[in-house]
Amino acid sequence: MTERVVKIYDVTLRDGTQGENISFSIQDKLRIASKLDEVGVHYIEGGWPGSNERDEGFFKEAKKLRLNKSRIAAFGSTRRADKKCDEDGNINSLLEAETPVVTIVGKSWDFHVKEALRISLEENLEIIHDSIAYLKERVDEVFFDAEHFFDGYKMNPEYALAAIKAALDGGADTLVLCDTNGGTLPWEVESTIRDVNLKLGNPSLGIHTHNDGELGVANTLYAVMGGASQVQGTMNGYGERCGNAICSIIPNLKLKLGINSISDDELKKLYEVSHFIHELTNLPPIKNRPFVGESAFAHKGGLHVSAVMKKAETYEHINPEIVGNRRRVLVSDLSGRSNIIYKAKEVGIELEPNDKQVQKILSELKKLENQGYEFEGADASFELLVRKALGQYRKHFELKGARIIVEKRKDDEDPISEATVIVQVDGVTEHTAAVGNGPVNALDNALRKALEKFYPALKEVKLKDYRVRVVSTLRGTDAVVRVLIESGDGETNWSTVGVSENIVEASWKAMVDSIDYKLLKDEAKRAREARG
Repeated sequence: MTERVVKIYDVTLRDGTQGENISFSIQDKLRIASKLDEVGVHYIEGGWPGSNERDEGFFKEAKKLRLNKSRIAAFGSTRRADKKCDEDGNINSLLEAETPVVTIVGKSWDFHVKEALRISLEENLEIIHDSIAYLKERVDEVFFDAEHFFDGYKMNPEYALAAIKAALDGGADTLVLCDTNGGTLPWEVESTIRDVNLKLGNPSLGIHTHNDGELGVANTLYAVMGGASQVQGTMNGYGERCGNAICSIIPNLKLKLGINSISDDELKKLYEVSHFIHELTNLPPIKNRPFVGESAFAHKGGLHVSAVMKKAETYEHINPEIVGNRRRVLVSDLSGRSNIIYKAKEVGIELEPNDKQVQKILSELKKLENQGYEFEGADASFELLVRKALGQYRKHFELKGARIIVEKRKDDEDPISEATVIVQVDGVTEHTAAVGNGPVNALDNALRKALEKFYPALKEVKLKDYRVRVVSTLRGTDAVVRVLIESGDGETNWSTVGVSENIVEASWKAMVDSIDYKLLKDEAKRAREARG
C-alpha cells in the first residue's frame, strides 16, 4: 500500500504579510524562505509579482537561494476580462518571476462574478480556462485558487463546480478550494471535498482556509480526511483578519493523522523556525500558540506539575521535544512543592520532596507574589531566591548611597538625567556618577561604572529588554509597579524582576538581581573549570 502524501504549501510571505502590523523586507523574506525549507514545506508562495517592488525584488533574489526541498511559487490572478493572456500585465509578471510554480486566484462564487467582476458567468469560465492553459504551457506546475469556493458551492454548486472544472480542463495541477471568509464548518468542508472528488473524478485538491470562525485548522484537517492532497497556511497564524496556522496543521497531520508530509528531523525544527520568523515581525510573541508557543507545554498548577513529574502524558498530548519545544514549569502563588522541586532542578539545584527548605521557599515565593512579584518570566530572580533560602548566596556589593537628578530647563529641551552611586565591595568604597536617557538608564550606567572596577566581566552584560507593568491600577500614580529586565552576556540571557511603588526602586531591584546572577553564574563556571 502506497503511503499517502499531502503537500505543504506555505503562504506566509504573501497571505501572511496581509495581516495587521506584519511587514517583511526583501532580505527578511529571503531568510524566511530558507527557514521554511529547513522545516520541510513543499511550496513557498513568495508574493504577488507586479503588485509591488518588494515582491519583484524577492523573486529576483530568490533565484539565488539553494533550497533542498521547497519550490518557490509566484501568486497572481486570472487575466482581466478585456485583455488576452499575452497582453495582461499580471500574467506577464508571473512569467517574469521565473518560478517553477505559479498559483492564480479566480472567482468560483457566482455572486462575486456578478457583483465584483461585473461580467457574465460564462466569460468568467473562459477567463479561468485561458489563464490556466496559457500558464501551463510555460510553467512546470500551475495551481488554481478557487476563491470563495465553499460559499459559492452552498449557493450555486453547479457554477462552483463549473469554475474549477474550467481550471482542470485548462491543465491545473491542483485545484485549491478556498474558505475565503472563514465561515464554513468542518463537516461542510469534508462533505464538499468528497462531492467534488466524486463529480470530477478525484482530481488533485488543495485546501486554503481562514480562521474567522476559529476553525481554520479543523477545516484543513477535515479537508484532508475528505481527500485533499495539498494544505495551505501561514506560520504563526499571520494573515488577513484572523489568519491561519500551518504550525498547527503540520504536526496534526503527522502526529494525529499519521501523514508523513515532513520528516521527524524537520518537525523538530518547527519551534525554532516559528520563533525565528516571529522575531522578524518585531511583535510580542503569542505565548499560547499550540505546539510552538512558549506556554504550549507550560504547567503552573501544583497538581498538574506533580502528575507531569510522574508521567508527562498526564497533562501533555505530545512530547514537546518532537516539535522542538520544551516543557516549562512555572512558579507562582498557585505553585506547590512539585513546582519548586522541578524548577530548582532546571537551574541545577537538587531538592528532596521532604526537605524543609522546599516549604520555606514556597512560603517566601507566595509572600512576594502577594506583594506584586511574578517569577514566571524571571528565572534568574527565582534562582537567587532559592539560593538565598539554601544559604548558597553571597552578597557581592553593598549600596552605601544613591541619588538621581532629573533636570528640565526649557519646554523645548530634553530633560537631563544624572545618577550618583556609592557602593562598597570587600571594604573598598567606590563613588561614581553617570548620565543616561532617563533616571533608570542613568542609575544603571552609574552602578555598572562603579562595579566594573571590581568585576570586569560586567562589561559583557547588555540590557536586552525593559518592561514595566502597573500592578495596582486603581491607585493611579501611587500604584505598585513591576519591572522585568532581560539581560545577556553573549552566551546566555536571563530575566529578573523588581517591585515597588517607586519605579526607580523597582528597577534598582531588578538590576541588582541581574548583576548578582551574572556574578553567581561566572563563579559557578570557574568552580566547574577548577574541578576539571
